Parts: sequence; C-alpha cells; structure tokens
Amino acid sequence: MIGLVLKELWGRKRRLAGSLAAVFLGVSFLTGTLVLGDTLAASIDGYFSKAYGNTDVTVRNATKVSDAPWGARGQIDASVVDRVRQVDGVANAEPTIQGSGQLLAKDGTTIQSRGPRTAGNWVDDPELNPYHLVSGRAPRAPDEVVVNKMFADEGHLKVGDRTAVLTPQKVPVTVVGISRFGDEDAFGETSFTAFSLDGAREYVAKGGDRVSTVAVRADDGVGQAELVSRIKPVLPGGVEAVTNKAQVEEGLSLVESGFLRVFRIVLAAFGGVALLVAAFSIHNTFAITMAQRTRESALLRALGAGRRQVVAIVGFEALVVGAAATLAGLAGGLGFAALLRELFTRFRIGIAMEGLTVAATSVIIAVPVGLLVTLIAALGPALKASRVPPLAALREVAAENSRPSETRLIVGGVFAAVAIGTVVFGAVTEQMAMTAAGAVVTVVAMVALGPVAARPVAALLGGPAARLRGVPGTLARDNASRSPARTAGAATALMIGVGVVTLMTVFIGSLRASLEDGVAGSFKGPIVVNAGSNETGGFGTGLVREAAGLPQVSEVAGLGTGSMRVDGSPATVSVADPSELRRVLDLGVRDGGLAAAGTFAVSKKAADDNGWRVGAPVGVTFADGASQNLTVGAVYENTDLTGDYLVPRTVWDAHTTQPLDTRAFVELKPGASAASARQALTALAEPYGAPEVQSRDDFVAAQTEEMAGFISVIYGMLILAIVVALLGIANTLSLAVHERTRELGLLRAVGATRPQVRSMVRWESVIVALFGTGGGLGLGVFLGWGLGTALGNPFAPSAVQIAVIALVGAVAGALAAIRPARRAARLAVLSAIAAP
Repeated sequence: MIGLVLKELWGRKRRLAGSLAAVFLGVSFLTGTLVLGDTLAASIDGYFSKAYGNTDVTVRNATKVSDAPWGARGQIDASVVDRVRQVDGVANAEPTIQGSGQLLAKDGTTIQSRGPRTAGNWVDDPELNPYHLVSGRAPRAPDEVVVNKMFADEGHLKVGDRTAVLTPQKVPVTVVGISRFGDEDAFGETSFTAFSLDGAREYVAKGGDRVSTVAVRADDGVGQAELVSRIKPVLPGGVEAVTNKAQVEEGLSLVESGFLRVFRIVLAAFGGVALLVAAFSIHNTFAITMAQRTRESALLRALGAGRRQVVAIVGFEALVVGAAATLAGLAGGLGFAALLRELFTRFRIGIAMEGLTVAATSVIIAVPVGLLVTLIAALGPALKASRVPPLAALREVAAENSRPSETRLIVGGVFAAVAIGTVVFGAVTEQMAMTAAGAVVTVVAMVALGPVAARPVAALLGGPAARLRGVPGTLARDNASRSPARTAGAATALMIGVGVVTLMTVFIGSLRASLEDGVAGSFKGPIVVNAGSNETGGFGTGLVREAAGLPQVSEVAGLGTGSMRVDGSPATVSVADPSELRRVLDLGVRDGGLAAAGTFAVSKKAADDNGWRVGAPVGVTFADGASQNLTVGAVYENTDLTGDYLVPRTVWDAHTTQPLDTRAFVELKPGASAASARQALTALAEPYGAPEVQSRDDFVAAQTEEMAGFISVIYGMLILAIVVALLGIANTLSLAVHERTRELGLLRAVGATRPQVRSMVRWESVIVALFGTGGGLGLGVFLGWGLGTALGNPFAPSAVQIAVIALVGAVAGALAAIRPARRAARLAVLSAIAAP
C-alpha cells in the first residue's frame, strides 16, 4: 500500500505540487508568526536581564502605582544610601536618580521616542551601570550630560555639542559622552540622559535629600537573597529591597501579561486565518483529485480493497504530503518571520529585534498543526472515495455531483439563521461575546451554503462575460456553474481571506470614527498644543500660564497624565484644573460639577462599576507612598480625552517634583485670528521643547495616526493570506484543466482558437474570484458592523477601501488564471482528444 501511495504521488506531480504548496504556505505563515513572537520575547528578556547591570540588590519605594514595566515609583530618603553602605556584605551602594527628562535635538525640538524619556545620574561604578561609554567621558559638572547613542544620532548630537534637557524646566547642557546599553544603542526606545549626581539632584530630583533607588553590589560569596535579608532591617517604612533576579522577573512578567500576550494573540490569530485559508485549499485539492480518481478507487474496491484500506491510502497520501510540506514550511517560516521582523522594525512596532529565536514550543505547535490540518482537510474526500461502489470502475462516472443535497441546504439555512440572529442580537444589546460567537457560526454557515449559492451566483456573475465575450464567456459561466462544490471550495478560501480584511477595515473604521467623534464632541476650540501621548513626555505647566496672557486667547487649559492607585488598584489618571478644563472641554457631566479647582471627577463607567456617586470618598495612593481620600465631585460621560479619572492639579502637584502637561486646549477671543494665535503659541512653546501647535482637525486626525503602522502590518499579513487563497484558485483551475483535457481538445478540434480557450479559463477564474470576493465583502461588512456596534462604535465603513478590495479581488482572479489558461491553450489537439 505504501508503494502504491508513493507511486501515485510521483506519477501525478502536478497534483502533488498543488497540495504541497497549500500546506507549505499555511505552515510557513503559522511558523513565521510563532517565531516572531519568540524573537520579541527573547529580545525583551535580553533587555531586562541587562537593565540593572550587575546590580545584586535594588532598594526602592515599596509603593507600586503602575502595571507598566517602566512604571515609575516614588523617591526615597537619600539617607538610606549611607545606611545600606554600612550593612555587612555590601561591596558598594550607589544612589540612582531617575525622572522625566526630554532631550532636545540640535534644532531645539524634542527628540521623539515611543519609550520613556528619562534623565538621571551617571553611575560611576561600571558594575552597577547598565550603560557604558563609547565616546567622550562621564559628566563632572552639573550641566554636563551623557546621551545614549540612539537619541544622539536622532538628535544629530555629538560630543561637545550644546543642547538642553526639559526636566520640565529647560536646562542648558553640554554633551560630554555618548553611551550604549550593552550591545544596543538604547534600552528599547528609552531616551536616557545622564547628569552628574549633583546635576541630577538639582534638575531631576529637585533637591539633595531624595533619590529614586539605591543600586547595591554584594561582596564575593554573598548571595542576593542573603544580602536582601541583611539590608531589610535598616530600611525605613515604605522602602523595600529586592534582588536583581526578582526585579528582572517582575519586569518580564508585566510585559508577558501585557503587551507581549496581546502581541502573541494577534499574531496567532492571523497565523490561524492563513492556516484556515490553506486548509480549504488543501481540502479542495484532495476533493478534486479524489473525484478524478473515482474509477481508480472503484477498481481498488473491485480488486478486494475494503473501505478502510481506501481511507488509509488517502490518509497516508495526506500524511506524506503534510509531513513534507510541514518540514519545508518550518524553513519557510523562518524567512517569513524575518520579513515580518523587518516590517515591524520599519513601522516601529514593538522593540528592536536582532536575529531570529526559535523556541521548541513553536516547532511543537507548528508540526502537529500542519499534519492535523492536512489530515482533517483530506478526511472528507477520503471518506467519499471509500464509498465508491466497485461497479463504478466499469463505467464512466461524473467526477462530482452537480447539485448540492437538500440536507446541506437545510442545515446551512439553520446555521445561517442562528448566526444572523446571534450577531444582530449581540450587536443591539452590546454583548461582545455573543457577537463573536455569532461570527464563528456565520463562517460555518458560509462554508455549508457555499455550494448551494455557487450555481446561481456563478450564473449571475458570468452573465456579463457571456454577453461580452460570446462563446468563451458562456463556457466559462457554465464551467463555474456545473461543479458548485468545486467552485465554492475554491472561492471559500478567498472568501475567508477577503472577509477578514474587510472585517478589519470596517472595524478599524468604526474605532477611528468613534475616537474622532468623541474627541470632536468634547473639544470645540480651534487650537491644541500637543506633546503626544508619552507619559514621561510633555511640557512644563508654565506654558499654559503664559498662553493665558496672549491677546488672542480667551481660555486655555492644560491636561497631563500620571499613575496612582485608585481604590487599591493601579490606574492611569488625567491631571488638570477642572475649573479651567470645563471651559474648553465638554465632558458630559451627569452629576455634580467642575466649578472648583480641587474637584476630583470620575467617569460614569467607573462610578457605576464601583458604586460611587457625588460625595463618595475614594482612597488613592500616590507614587511617593502618600495616601488620602478624595471626594467625588463630578461624574462625567465623555472619556475620550480624560479617561476614567480626573485628578485636580493642586492635589497632584503636591506629590510630584515634575508637573507636566501633555496637551493644552485653547479657545480664542471673538474675532481673533487663528493663524495669528498659532504663530504666537508656536513661538511661546519654543522653550518648552516646541510641542506641536495643531488645529482642531489636525489634532483629531493625529489621535488615529498611531494605529497606522500596526494597521499596515496587519493588512500586509492578511494580504499574504489572500495570496494563499489565490494560489488555491490557481491550483483548482490547473487540476480542472487537467481533468478537462479531452474536452479542451474537442473544443480546439471544432474550431476554438487558443485565445478563446485562454479567455474561457481566465473568465472562469474571474467568476470564482468575484464569488469569493463578493461573499467576503458581505461577510466582512456584516461582522464588522456587528462587532463594532457591540462595542458602541458607529458604523463607518470606508467605501473607497471596500471598492479597492473588490477591484483587487477581480484582478487577482485574472492573474491566478494566467498559468492554467496558458497550459490549456497549449494542449496538442490530437493528444488531448486521445487522453483518458
């Protein structure tokens, strides 16, 4: 039996190639996404393992106010340094200071970064310093700094240059050194500007009695855990000592449970889409080959082979194909992962990744999945082949049934009704889980009803081809209609790929429209000073005070962000003067008011979730460890700009040494020129790092620009899934041409020209592609509406983008037919007629 399978595969190389290609592409896609996740995880692990140099123990504030791995903690008393130095087993202990510090480029603008923008002190002990100098020297005077290489390059700075650092006041400095983080130019994309210890105390800590942490190196023979136990007794309340190992694991855990987890889920989802598309291509290939081998299967039955043996033959054939293609797919996945890494680097998604890392779990996942998908995809055709009666070997039999069964119609109809009802109900009641479940059932219904819809849809789509192209167009329409299962099988893979692309297009459009509507609805003014969304970035609060004095400005309010514990849980909060903010933003206050500068306000969602109302006390803890109760003074609905919590500036500034605003919203006096006001604000903002002065429309558009890079990569991955589907169509046509060799020869014999044969095959491909594209568009728009509505977002599909998807589907269908059409036209007439 093994010899029979191998001989069959080798004797039908064209079919073998089609099956191998489908499995190879699917496994390559899945392996590539898994390897990219491994590479990112390894890169993050490498960064964090070197984040603290060879520090053995870190002494820090015990209060945690943020779940971000780079979340800042409050300062501690500087006297702790001397206490720790006296502990037996401590070889050295150095104070470290770290806070917000935005380095200005040579042109005076803030050097942008996706990571934190920090400043601190240069640690002289190389064992305790994760950075090392690559040029220049360490800072000595308070106005000298060392800059990490990535941001020195981006800011066009070199040793000896004069620039400034915003802490948040503008501090003129001289660059005396360039540093690197291990082998990298920066820790991820973190900007770090190192002053001397005196400079950091003056400009970052704002005094000599406070430090951020104490970095401790142990004597030889003293373990990290042992040293922690010795240091703890000398620490004051609110201060803790942790081992370097624990600190690294803590950071990695936060990344694993946050960004990296989401990143892996997204990658796995798109790898799954590609594999699902490939599965349909594999199934269609095996279905066609089994149909073409009907007489062969019947002959095996007539010679005594049982049904199990026929199934075993097909199963073993699928196993051989799956194993070979999966092994090749593992290698192809490395290439695909390298391509994805370049895309993510180009669009600055995640962090810089060097090389490729392949975890054993990725191989353990990819290999069984590739084999199982191939076997499952071949199961249906195998069972069908086993049911062929032995007498079929003695007569001509139709390759496939031309009409779908009534059972398929009934079952598919029930699934469709349940799916539509579930999606609509989930969307109307805003139940995301129900809508998602309905989406899965919708895909099942689409697969079940595909062959039912194929005949009438192919006849409808082929009508224009029949009228425009005459006999070739009519034959193309009839060929697509006469085998609905085959047409549906080829179109379903494309339908899923196009459907997911359309779903993402509609869903992202809804998110963008919701965000734009929320921002536009809250802010009606003409101008925004925008420093971006970096929590450690921003500009000094003095800019707002100075802007209020401009003759064109009637109202201006600053808005900053920060982290603190609210009711015991870490939370990101907005910081502002509510009495000023209410004059420029409409937060949709539903209870209470924002007239007082000291008002603490919460969103309606937060109030409902926690049972708060106006007058309720809410316990909060700041980064410096101080705790107090804030009284809810207002409840609001519009959270697009402020989030769930609005903390009064007067309260916040009592617990920070670096008050920052990230945005300032400006209203103008009646008759004032917006252009003149923007010019005046731009000049005013120059000493504050030149944050961008935007019109309201530009600001609204900027809120969605951060999604652009990630969306581009997602579309790129989905387009590759569509390519898999189009290769499936090309494979189906190639097999169909092989099956219809005699028919094509007869057409040539009765006068059909080669261009007419090419046209027939090409139009058949276009009809199948349009069927898949149209079904995918309908599926994607419907599910995009359902999922977006379930989240409370408006339905805002982009007509232009959807039209482009439809056009690309039609053109791709024509391209997929090039090779099969050429082969069909080149068939020798007499040889084709004599074919079995």
